[in-house]
Amino acid sequence: MSEHIHISPSLMTMDLDKFKEQISFLDKKVDSFHVDIMDGHFVPNLSLSPWFITEARKLTTKEMSAHLMVTDPTFWVQQLIDVKCDVICIPAENTNGIAFRLIDQIHDAGLKAGVVLNPETPLSVVEPYMELLDKITIMTVDPGFAGQKFQTKMLNKIVELRKLRDANENYHYKIELDGSTNKAHWKPIYDARPDVYVIGRSGLFGLNEDIEASWNQMVDEFEETTGRKFA
Repeated sequence: MSEHIHISPSLMTMDLDKFKEQISFLDKKVDSFHVDIMDGHFVPNLSLSPWFITEARKLTTKEMSAHLMVTDPTFWVQQLIDVKCDVICIPAENTNGIAFRLIDQIHDAGLKAGVVLNPETPLSVVEPYMELLDKITIMTVDPGFAGQKFQTKMLNKIVELRKLRDANENYHYKIELDGSTNKAHWKPIYDARPDVYVIGRSGLFGLNEDIEASWNQMVDEFEETTGRKFA
């Protein structure tokens, strides 16, 4: 029996020399694209910008979801609203005192609001505004760099979020997993049952120089490790 799997490729890890080719191919395969925004302070790295979303929009109409890793989320939220990013996910660790205002600001713009929790951050941090969220992203690696060690215990947060959503009719968030979605971890990740799988270099873009071959290998690895048919 086949099962639809919501894949969200992390564009930070794509081959930018093949930007048009890779996005045009993936546009026919995926439900959304994941865009990392880093300011070099929240994490010691720099990444994509809201301008990148504008360029990608020329090639796809699929949902764009931004993951903010920044020290000044207020500034970046407005930047992403200006380019009409479909989903704007703020860092749970850096929004105490401004979370309600930022979520309202995003919703008032007709966009979806999410939050991202680093591995060390408990779910209790976002409980006060959980019913307002459209997405909760669980990091299973330390943020900011590709190839970090997979933190298996973080899958418990995904299981707990599903239980909370099932028990509370006011909760409507999607549960997203971000970090080391690849052959080594497909089975435990799948068993935790997130709604959205962010996938990067180790699970997709780094498998083959040809994006179609990479995609086919990713599907094969998913089916081999989980015993489920990918659709």
